[in-house]
Amino acid sequence: MKRKYSRVYQFKITLKGTKPPVWRKILVPETYTFWDLHVAIQDAMGWLDYHLHEFTIMNPLTGLVDRIGIPDEDFLDQEEAYPGWTKKVADHFSPQNPRADYCYDFGDDWQHAVKLEKIMPREAGVRYPICVGGKRACPPEDCGGTLGYEEFLTIIKDPSHEEYESTLEWAGGAFDPERFDPAGVLFADPQKRWKMAFRDG
Repeated sequence: MKRKYSRVYQFKITLKGTKPPVWRKILVPETYTFWDLHVAIQDAMGWLDYHLHEFTIMNPLTGLVDRIGIPDEDFLDQEEAYPGWTKKVADHFSPQNPRADYCYDFGDDWQHAVKLEKIMPREAGVRYPICVGGKRACPPEDCGGTLGYEEFLTIIKDPSHEEYESTLEWAGGAFDPERFDPAGVLFADPQKRWKMAFRDG
């Protein structure tokens, strides 16, 4: 069942540690949960949602930092994260509390800065979420974090490198770090993604 909404939230997501930066700008419904926002970030950035994720953001009611993502029993030494599908974006983000961190893949440790830029009326005829801006390709999945990505780029720029051919083959045959087209972003249904992840399809 689709939730009715009249406003949309504009977020800028920047992948930390990339120079020049990899970033995306997306508009999402005000009814979104953090799970929904996670799916939108995955699709806009170009990640494949193979790994765990987590948001950290100040809770405006408590003044404490909330961890929101997927509860994981393997991290018993940490305070358990809230399930993202139980927490609404609108209850945390506001013009007075516009920033959060988003980590994807705890191994490669892709850290993203998430900033609420503005809240605006929903525009008639526009299907949300939508990607309205961005620069540069998303690093390949499992390439080793920002340092691994730097090494990857060094190798594919040098045809004489001994790992040039094998690295390009691993990356699918070609990789252009400058290529990104907002119009090419396709957003998945976050409810369907949740069912695939937690109800075995």
